[in-house]
Amino acid sequence: MYVREIRTHRNGKVYRQVVVRESYRVGKKVKTRNLANLSRLPVETQEVVRASLKGQKLVPLEGLQVEEVLDYGGLVVLEEAWRRWGLEEVLAGVRSERKRRLIKAMIFGRILFPSSKCALRNIPRGTVLPELCGVEEKDLEEEELYGAMDGLNGVWSQVEKKLYRENSLRGTSLVLYDLPRGYLEGTNPQGLARYGHSRDHRGDPCPVLLAIATNAQGVPIHVEVLRANRADSKTLVGLLVTLQRRFGIREATFVFDGGMQNRRNLAALKERGLPYVTRTDQEKLQELVRDLPKDRQLCLTDRSQVREVESNGVRYVIAGGEWQAFRDRAQRESRLARAKEVLAQITKGIGQGADPAKLGRRVGWVLSRLEAHKYFQYGVDPEGRFWWKLNRERIQEDEAIDGWYLLETNLSPPEASPAEIVTHYKRLAEVESAFSQLKSSLELRPVYHWGPATQVRNPIRIFFLAYWLTARLRAEWVSKGFHEEVSPTLRRLQAIRVTRLLSEGKCQRRMLCELPRELSELVQKLGLLPLFSHGPKWIT
Repeated sequence: MYVREIRTHRNGKVYRQVVVRESYRVGKKVKTRNLANLSRLPVETQEVVRASLKGQKLVPLEGLQVEEVLDYGGLVVLEEAWRRWGLEEVLAGVRSERKRRLIKAMIFGRILFPSSKCALRNIPRGTVLPELCGVEEKDLEEEELYGAMDGLNGVWSQVEKKLYRENSLRGTSLVLYDLPRGYLEGTNPQGLARYGHSRDHRGDPCPVLLAIATNAQGVPIHVEVLRANRADSKTLVGLLVTLQRRFGIREATFVFDGGMQNRRNLAALKERGLPYVTRTDQEKLQELVRDLPKDRQLCLTDRSQVREVESNGVRYVIAGGEWQAFRDRAQRESRLARAKEVLAQITKGIGQGADPAKLGRRVGWVLSRLEAHKYFQYGVDPEGRFWWKLNRERIQEDEAIDGWYLLETNLSPPEASPAEIVTHYKRLAEVESAFSQLKSSLELRPVYHWGPATQVRNPIRIFFLAYWLTARLRAEWVSKGFHEEVSPTLRRLQAIRVTRLLSEGKCQRRMLCELPRELSELVQKLGLLPLFSHGPKWIT
């Protein structure tokens, strides 16, 4: 960094501007940018800044110095949202102010500095995070952070209630229910993360199941951490009880994926008088398609059309799309390719006198694991040779419904048209996609844990609060026509910097560094310019 004086001539007058500049590299090119404008400061102060940047010692009597420039932009946006939505009051149940500050630092850290661990010890350097949250470096050790998270024990239900009541979520009419998986790092894990396997075929030893309910905009309402070996279909009833008792939700439409659909869950929803929309498996779709007249077969229909079918008193909606057709074809071709490769290896490795029963069980298990069993026929001929072939008829049945999916609902036609039912389900898909991106950017592997279930739950609760904050911002930005993801955008804004002029260790003046052009355009687009117009007054 260095100080440069710029003189411009205009209408016979000379204008003098003194700025602090910084050089940086982009590839092999050297570029410069303005960090702060010193023109309005006294000449003596400008000289002190110039000397400071040259590494010269300041005169003790003057006692003036310029502090190192700190990253600032993303944090000021989060701080403004934190205050505007009253999250300090939401966490009022955590009695210790120090714990609340550390929880706030962890939430901001999850958004701006994603990491696989919750320790923030080396992250805040060069940023205003410690000062903004009122914490010191010694507070950011793992043991201190665990102690702060313990403050959420016994008050979490009240936290969720306040988020629901005080932030325009009351009266939610559409509840989207998703069951993503998270992965925790740790040694000798106990409790919740000790059981289960990874459906994503990952080697992580500690998966957990997250039961997350959101509103139609994807803003989370409730989270619960479950063992990963729990069946999806056994989680819905518990969620209904919690949402009714904790939030008083009694008239919302519930939207969930096919993995949670079974007779018990649907009966529980009907018993409580709750409408639902869920996806049904492809077997049921093929069954309904067989009963359709020949002139109404799906292969003759535009996938953008939506059609309604009733069977045994149950209302179904058939919908589709080109992207879904592409996914179905790609998924089937991938399964067939993997299965053919495995069957060829099995055929090559079979010796004479193989037991047909054992061989059949082995092949059936492999094909089922690859989700390709229905596409193949296999057996052992009279001479003891293993054979297999494609089930062309079954493949053709699947090809006929590529791109189509089946939705089941108990909403009557006056309550929701077929198009509205499809819209409800698409919102669930949007939330799943948004959560997947948020989970990736926030790194849902936050903690080393050794024993109590709270050491698994509390880091997930920190993640939930970070997810809540980013989801609210996302919904707000989408309403303004901005559709980029929140966390990467905040990290771009973090490049906006602030510097301070100190006298005897006390801040005399705060100077916001000049905004780069691309960030200035982004700030204006998001309507955040007032945050950067008068400098960071909230930094003490």
